[in-house]
Order: sequence, then C-alpha cells, then structure tokens
Amino acid sequence: MTKSVLGIVGGSGVYDIEMDGARWEKIESPWGEPSDEVRRGQIGGLPVVFLPRHGRGHRISPSHINYRANIDVLKRAGVTDLVSVSACGSFREELPPGTFVIIDQFIDRTIAREKSFFGEGCVAHVSVADPISPVLADALEAAASAEGIPHARGGTYLCMEGPQFSSIAESKLYRQWGCDVIGMTNMPEAKLAREAEICYATAAMVTDFDSWHPDHGAVDITSILEVMRANVCNAIKLVTRLAHDLPAEHQPCPIHSDTALEFAIMTAPEKRDANLLEKLDAVAGRVLNR
Repeated sequence: MTKSVLGIVGGSGVYDIEMDGARWEKIESPWGEPSDEVRRGQIGGLPVVFLPRHGRGHRISPSHINYRANIDVLKRAGVTDLVSVSACGSFREELPPGTFVIIDQFIDRTIAREKSFFGEGCVAHVSVADPISPVLADALEAAASAEGIPHARGGTYLCMEGPQFSSIAESKLYRQWGCDVIGMTNMPEAKLAREAEICYATAAMVTDFDSWHPDHGAVDITSILEVMRANVCNAIKLVTRLAHDLPAEHQPCPIHSDTALEFAIMTAPEKRDANLLEKLDAVAGRVLNR
C-alpha cells in the first residue's frame, strides 16, 4: 500500500506547528511559482508537508495564488491526503465565530483563476460531485472531537473571487442558496487536488458572520483578531491530533478521489501534446506512464 503523507495548506500561524526535523524545501513546478517553499517534517512519525497558501507574510491575494503550482508541488512532495485550513465567514447563526466547519460541498463563484491541469492537447474530465474525501473528513471530525474544538460536520462553502468581501445583497443571496460559509481560497484548489488524485478535506474556521448579519458592522477588528488567534491555536491542535491519528498506510478513498484519473483522459494517445504531457508528469503520471 501507499504510505500516508499528510499535506496542510493554510495561512499565517499554522506553519508554526511543531514537527520533528522540520525544514523548508523549495520544489520546482512546471506550472510556475508556487506560493512558497514547503515545510517538511514529521508528527508522531507521520510525514507532514505544509504549504503557506498566501506565502509567508501573507503576500499573495486569493486571485493571484498559483493554485496549479501549489497542488503540483504537494503532489511532487508525495502528499496523499491534503487538508485545507482556511478562514471563512458564516451564513448561519448556529455557526458562530470560532466554529470549525468540516465542509462537504462547494459552490465555485471564482472567475479569474486557472482551474485545470488539462486542456488543449490532453483533455480530461474528473468528477467533483463529491469534492471531499469522506475518510479524511471522518479523521478531521474525530480529531476535532478529541481536542474539544467547536465544530460542525457538513456544510457548503461558497468560494467567491474577492479580494473584496460580499455586499449585503450578495450575502443574503448566498444564504438563500443554502450556503453555510464563504471564503476565497478553496476553489479551484479542491478541483485541482481531485485532478492530482489527492484526497482533500477542508476545516473552514469561522472568523465572523458575513455581511447579511445585522451585527456584522458592529464587529471591530480587535474582536476578529482575537477569534483568529484562537482559531490558529485550535488549528494547530487539530492538525497535530490528525497527524498522530492518521494511519501510516493511506486508506483507499471510497469515492475514488485517489484514482480520479483512471478513466478521465479523453484524448487519444497519438493526439496528446508532448509538452503538456511533460508538465503532467507528477499530476497524471500514474495513468500516463503505464
């Protein structure tokens, strides 16, 4: 079986997590520059790879993150299971600030991002009907319960383009759609992880209520920063517990997210573009090289 390698992609503070043998490592990608180097190490004997989504110092906006390069370098680092730890706003009174929402669905409203490794020269269609690996989500839920972290299992994450936050009209519309939280980073990240055959799950950390809430305008930056600091502490506890409890052998995904490319590539072998195939060596090598 494949050995588990836990990947974490997240923001400021989370890369302070304690790991044995921690070191920063630069990994080149044919898809351009990733957000930063990766930080490798071990927690409880499990290999862990962390990538700061916005770069150290939070220097890259959500729209300018090179999501393809990020997922590609995580794949090259051997990541089998990827957890997104990301801040979000809440659309539900029952999901107050400080709650970790273990997402199960996404609505992608982004418009300015590259969303696939495939295209002209090699066409592929993967299913993202169920974008979250249930085994990994189960492990996240168990870790949150064990650490006493306020959490909710299940929810729809609307990914907006940003960098501006929602208008009140937009926020009310997304509530009517049945969305639970809103953020700016998990798409196309989740789609690209699926194309790369990496199991993916999200712990969305609520920092405040979105603009629909009547008290939203009264929340000051001090309160938000206090919630964010508490969320970072809980995120570190969550990731540490997850790493200790995740099996050393990667568990096959029941929805086949780790074999998503098995029948996905449509282009006839003789019609495939050699330059694109070279770039796909890590992402799709399992199916292209046999």
